Amino acid sequence: MRIIVYGSLRRKQGNSHWMTNAQWLGDHELEGFDLYDLGQYPAAVPGEGTIYCEVYRINAGILAELDELKSNTKDYRRELIATPYGSAWIYIYKRSLAGVPRIASGNWLTREPRTL
Repeated sequence: MRIIVYGSLRRKQGNSHWMTNAQWLGDHELEGFDLYDLGQYPAAVPGEGTIYCEVYRINAGILAELDELKSNTKDYRRELIATPYGSAWIYIYKRSLAGVPRIASGNWLTREPRTL
């Protein structure tokens, strides 16, 4: 199975250690989504933009760990989407983003610093 990640799970990011035993398949520009800056991590939602992601091959154990990580906040739901590497799971943010800054570039790695 595969997973597509767009924020803190990407290489050299704060939660990338969760992907240590995953096999990186490649980068992907995912159309039809917008990215928002929640501070320590981003939120992806269906939209009109493009977000920059990484696709990994994972096993059931890694998926269970990521589900646990994401369920701790109860802010995400997991959906299956198409990628050039085959179908992959993605975590979609499910709460309101009113007042949350959008990352216009769609790229968590090159976002502007957030000011509070």
